[in-house]
Amino acid sequence: MKETIDYNEDELLSSPLISEDEEGDDDRMYEHFAIVVDKGQSPMRVDKFLCERMSDRSRSRIQAAADAGNVLVGDKPVKSSYKVKPLDRISVVLPYPMRVLEIIPEDIPLDIVYEDDDVIVVNKRAGMVVHPGFGNYTGTLVNALTWHLRDLPLFRDGDMRAGLVHRIDKNTSGLLVVAKSEGSHAYLAKQFFDHTIERRYIALVWGNMEADEGTVTGNIARSVKDRLKMAVYDDPAIGKHAVTHYRVLKRFGYVTLIECRLETGRTHQIRVHMEHIGHPLFNDERYGGDVILRGTTFAKYKQFIDNCFDMLPRQALHAKTLGFVHPRTRELMRFDSELPDDMASVIAKWEGYVK
Repeated sequence: MKETIDYNEDELLSSPLISEDEEGDDDRMYEHFAIVVDKGQSPMRVDKFLCERMSDRSRSRIQAAADAGNVLVGDKPVKSSYKVKPLDRISVVLPYPMRVLEIIPEDIPLDIVYEDDDVIVVNKRAGMVVHPGFGNYTGTLVNALTWHLRDLPLFRDGDMRAGLVHRIDKNTSGLLVVAKSEGSHAYLAKQFFDHTIERRYIALVWGNMEADEGTVTGNIARSVKDRLKMAVYDDPAIGKHAVTHYRVLKRFGYVTLIECRLETGRTHQIRVHMEHIGHPLFNDERYGGDVILRGTTFAKYKQFIDNCFDMLPRQALHAKTLGFVHPRTRELMRFDSELPDDMASVIAKWEGYVK
């Protein structure tokens, strides 16, 4: 007689699925499960055990996660062949499964910074959406990647999440890493889950920052006043923990050029954190940076700002630096990108103004 095996469903945890019309929350690019093995469990391979309890996840995905060190018993990674024991606490991090949405491969030029058999690093231009969603079914980075990597198994089935482990907002430019295989996908997803990825952004914010460097800490959740915005909440029970470190690069009196280092990756994190401390990003329409917040009342100054907004018709934010451990070689890789012309031109314009 086959033994019936129970597990505590309250211990099975997963992040909510990403809505198709928003970007930027790295936590929603993977799912986390925790399962406590029943007291009466007989020895069984962990990949088979998990496959039976996570019936919509294939055994190959679970094995790829184990190979990447993403299946843990207690706090220690185990291989697929590990035999589960009663009361083992098993944790699993998996990239999200496929979503039902037809992906049209499109021959869109990509600014490829680095590529090998396991990963591809691209420099996304401002204005390009990362993945298809409501109102953006074509022209996205995923459409371009599906064309560029069309011969790879991971990209043949039109998976809208194929290879993605993080995102940046539509009107933010800069670096993203994309996995080219299931194993690489799982290994990179775990690094984002553990917040060990290095990400540095350059931002131009309104106002003269009070300190040369600092840290903004505050839970982020969707705003109750405007569902298109995020907000910072003091209540620890609301939202997700978020930490942004910043340091001043240049001061222009009415605006400040800063570098931001992300410790976590939440939706609109830098944008909402900077607004929270009174320094919205320059020309950030959603968070109030698209009007004159600092400066004079002179007509010439207003014309100067209007010219800057015309030159940079988006929030002044660029994902400049990206560092991660390579999924195959286990070497630390670090990439840096130049500021795009629109941001560089506006910064140069401010430098001329203060002189």
